[in-house]
Amino acid sequence: MIEQDDFDIHTRLHTIVRGEDEAAMVESVGLALVKLPDVLNRLKPDIMIVHGDRFDALALATSAALMNIRILHIEGGEVSGTIDDSIRHAITKLAHYHVCCTRSAEQHLIAMCEDHDRILLAGCPSYDKLLSAKKKDYMSIICMWLGSKEMVRVMRKKGIEHHPNFRAVKHVPFDQFIQLVAHAGCMIGNSSCGVREVGAFGTPVINLGTRQTGRETGENVLHVRDADTQDKILHALQLQFGKQYPCSKIYGDGNAVPRILKFLKSIDLKEPLQKKFCFPPVKDNISQDIDHILETQSALAVDLGGTNLRVAIVSMKGEIVKKYTQLNPKTYEDRLELILKMCIEAASEAVNVNCRILGVGISTGGRVNPREGIVLHSTKLIQEWSSVDLRTPISDALHLPVWVDNDGNCAALAERKFGHGKGIENFVTLITGTGIGGGIIHQHELIHGSSFCAAELGHIVVSLDGPECLCGSQGCIEAYASGIALQREAKKLHDEDLLLVEGMSMKDDEIVSAAHLIQAAKLGNTKADSILRTAGTALGLGVVNILHTMNPSLVILSGVLANHYVNAVKDVINQQALSSVRSVDVVVSNLADPALLGAASLVLDYTTRRIY
Repeated sequence: MIEQDDFDIHTRLHTIVRGEDEAAMVESVGLALVKLPDVLNRLKPDIMIVHGDRFDALALATSAALMNIRILHIEGGEVSGTIDDSIRHAITKLAHYHVCCTRSAEQHLIAMCEDHDRILLAGCPSYDKLLSAKKKDYMSIICMWLGSKEMVRVMRKKGIEHHPNFRAVKHVPFDQFIQLVAHAGCMIGNSSCGVREVGAFGTPVINLGTRQTGRETGENVLHVRDADTQDKILHALQLQFGKQYPCSKIYGDGNAVPRILKFLKSIDLKEPLQKKFCFPPVKDNISQDIDHILETQSALAVDLGGTNLRVAIVSMKGEIVKKYTQLNPKTYEDRLELILKMCIEAASEAVNVNCRILGVGISTGGRVNPREGIVLHSTKLIQEWSSVDLRTPISDALHLPVWVDNDGNCAALAERKFGHGKGIENFVTLITGTGIGGGIIHQHELIHGSSFCAAELGHIVVSLDGPECLCGSQGCIEAYASGIALQREAKKLHDEDLLLVEGMSMKDDEIVSAAHLIQAAKLGNTKADSILRTAGTALGLGVVNILHTMNPSLVILSGVLANHYVNAVKDVINQQALSSVRSVDVVVSNLADPALLGAASLVLDYTTRRIY
């Protein structure tokens, strides 16, 4: 190729001893070091141009440096994952002038103490050719060239070489190689070409192994660095094949050669040869990585509560990266407008915190059709919220898939993915908060029921003549054990001056709450304690009914009242349940925010499984 370009060749030098293994490289460098002094003495160059990071270039740079010949090194400052790094940086320390391809490489050279005044950020010379490539007759080239030497051995063992779409060649001329790369559906391998030159065409690349670790890449490159124990290569192919990315100019804009020529002409040959050093900082390098993608996959979680509307960015590991809270508006229009505003804000922030949002999960009270993303009937805590299509407006605004489900179901999903229910085949979650809700996991799957009304556990009736429930019935668990029920009983005691005991005080404008009832019971108020025991018994009877119906191996109590009820529930089970189900585990959830985590689970579970 050098001869074809009509260079005047002054000396031909054979230095490659044999093969390309480690010992051969050492012997070749040694042979070159023996022969080069005579050649350089005869040529007496003003400047020696050394390119890249091959072992033979190291021999040339070593010889020139020891013979006080100025060295200009092209493509220094880059980072990769093999011995090439050591060779490249060794040449950098020997060279007097540097031509680098990227801004990051320039910063690396500066960080390696190289004089900024002797560094040219020119871009990659090969990009001058790449970005000017216009040839369209690529089909004939594709029919002519495809493959590599090591691949040939594998293909022959597998018999793949007989397939018409495979070719094995030792060398492809550069002009033809450009066309192959430009029109490929994907390039896969460990060559620097994949992370450098291919970016000029926006062709998708899968970089295998660690050889190019640290090199700057365009968004067209996806890294699979370690052993393929999780089908990472297959996942990467599914993500990459056939895509078209924007053309990257990280490594050049097509004008490197004129810049290099101008730089060479500017070198003062009378200037002292001694190098100067500086010590500035260096910027970190960030690239696309399949492991990084898997780690940063996240969801937008929405918790539509009776009082507050909350939106959070939740990672695949269950970490709440960022959370936003606003008072829940009273009207449908205002509520939907606020949800969209908060979701858009959170999605924008996700970019800054390096999270890849897969979709939006919404947890809401009431009866939900999760297949259509519609709230059929909501609770009285959330007014004007029936037959509401949440999926369509949010999906249209954010261009993301949206999942919607009942808050009790979401709590069960949160436990299945992040909590006590992880790996458990059959379990039930009970939420004890403002209302009473829950979710049922049977054979690892969430039960919705024929009309999406399964797991309305708060409305299990435990007394025919009990207090009236918000649902219109009487004697429901929720009418006894919910926060609203306890607040109602606390207010009755307070109105009769029977709530406050020694050690308690309330301001005149303070609203009586369930917390006051619990505090009074702890301080010895027998009436408050009786109300709590009745509530705990009602909840326990409801759990017994669940055990006799579903026979789960685990019951998880969630919500702000769970710790106050857990012992009462266990006592009722021991007294009232059949002996065959008394061994069930009853635990308190250890999840800080099951509603948001459950909403996130809708996204993180179902987007990865591709089913609902």
